[in-house]
Amino acid sequence: MADLSRAEFDALFEDFEREVLHLEMRDVYGTEAEIPQLAKWKVGEPDDLEWLQGWCDTLRRGAARGKKFRRALVVSEPLSEYQRWAYTTTQPLVDAGEDIRWIPRRLVSSIALPGNDAYVIDGALVVWMHYSGNGASTGIETSTNAADINLCSSAFMAVWQLGIPHRDYRPTA
Repeated sequence: MADLSRAEFDALFEDFEREVLHLEMRDVYGTEAEIPQLAKWKVGEPDDLEWLQGWCDTLRRGAARGKKFRRALVVSEPLSEYQRWAYTTTQPLVDAGEDIRWIPRRLVSSIALPGNDAYVIDGALVVWMHYSGNGASTGIETSTNAADINLCSSAFMAVWQLGIPHRDYRPTA
């Protein structure tokens, strides 16, 4: 496995050829970009979602070139506070070209899942996302090991089959 810098990670989403699969399995994240936005949401302040525009631009550029972005979100229900907030920020990503499905965690009990969130890039590279207990990013690693690629690809596809498209998903109270 090789460590990846943030700049190298960001470049992957411009340089891939066909498809990015993204498997998220945490109920809480605490990335630097999101913490202030989540804090505003908690106190009822409006969010213009301007902070998402860079990612939305990347999605639109990729979609215009025929590239696919798919994300499967495995979530506990009722949703955590973080995921309730994230749900409110998801539609612009879908509009920009990311196909996003929500999967209640209770549905994936018999699916073998990787130990960390992961991206699979063009079926040839796994990008492991590492987080602290409170959701802060602690590192990014890559793997071209066939077993890692097979695990993450098959886990993603199994979860994806059970997923509810964002337009149809309604969080439970």
